[in-house]
Amino acid sequence: NIGDITEFITSGSTALFIDDDRQCYLFETTKIRGRSIEKSDNEVIVKGAKEAFNEKVIDNISLLRKKIKNENLIVETHAISKRSRNNVFLVYQKDLINEELIQTIQDKLNSFDVDTVIDLSVLEQYLEERPRSLFPTLLYTERPDRAAAFIQEGHIILLMENSPACLVLPATFWALLHSPEDHYLRAPYGNFIRILRFLALFIAIFTSPFYLAITNYHVGMIPPDLLMAIAGTRERVPFPSIVEVIMMELAFELIREAGLRVPSPIGPTIGIVGALILGQAAVQANIISPIVIIVIALSGLSSFIIIDVSMNFAIRITRFLFIFAAGFMGIYGVTALGIAGLFYLVSLKSFGTDYFAPMTPHFFSSKDMLIRHVPMKERFRPGYLRPKDMVKQRKG
Repeated sequence: NIGDITEFITSGSTALFIDDDRQCYLFETTKIRGRSIEKSDNEVIVKGAKEAFNEKVIDNISLLRKKIKNENLIVETHAISKRSRNNVFLVYQKDLINEELIQTIQDKLNSFDVDTVIDLSVLEQYLEERPRSLFPTLLYTERPDRAAAFIQEGHIILLMENSPACLVLPATFWALLHSPEDHYLRAPYGNFIRILRFLALFIAIFTSPFYLAITNYHVGMIPPDLLMAIAGTRERVPFPSIVEVIMMELAFELIREAGLRVPSPIGPTIGIVGALILGQAAVQANIISPIVIIVIALSGLSSFIIIDVSMNFAIRITRFLFIFAAGFMGIYGVTALGIAGLFYLVSLKSFGTDYFAPMTPHFFSSKDMLIRHVPMKERFRPGYLRPKDMVKQRKG
């Protein structure tokens, strides 16, 4: 088939034609340069595997096959762009995957009518049901051990050439907040870190809004001694509280992004020195009160614990929404926005899977949400995936 031969040639293969032979012989003669297998930069863990995906898809598939030595592990190829002929690789276990789910994803990939999709991050935006949603509905990870764990639960993994990560479909709110280290550590230690992470989620979102709401509208909730201390620090500050908080939040975000963009040897130095000098100078100039520095530092540091990049951005932007709500309506504004946000999150779906499953709607599963059980008790796969085999380990 001339069309298939052309695709192989443009991928770097060599085609051999022989007179009077109706067959064409294709040879793999490419030697594509790329990175070796290195440590993960964005999903750093202390205990567990250190390997990460790279830009060569054949390496990424081999990393998954090294972890799942099963003849039912299937790798499907789909060309999704007309001009650049970019391939997407679907990886799943045939004896686990729900047929409706795989058919839905295949139909979605086949429906694309675009010239080029150069990276998995771009493909993610095409695949999402609500691309303008603040919260992500697909999980992006660069760890093959995490991807292999999802495959064995009944999820589908998407890989692309030139993309040093994979997409996990479908994804839930809980999966986006979990870390692979939760399972590598013993249950008490893993649960301690997980509870700390959920606590950090609330601190990152609500610390600044609650400070604004209480100091502006609900001063009766503050003990008199603390109220006098706050009033004393704000005595010579010319700006209202909401302006103070927004100024410092924006300054924190600027320092954070600047630390990421500058060369790596001086990045951490800029972050630490910039924050110290800026904060100290702002307090001495009576532009910012000291307690605001503490509030912003606490909420900013808490946001670093969320490891998923997209969820991290969602939390940071959500914090600004709650700050405006608290600045204009106090606790009532925070409560109203919180209820509206919960309604919105419950309405989200990821390829037919509810965002808060298996909590709501309730599904039968190993209950790996807020806390995890010891491995011997995690006997079932997630019910919301409707896998062909629900039981992943029998009772001993």
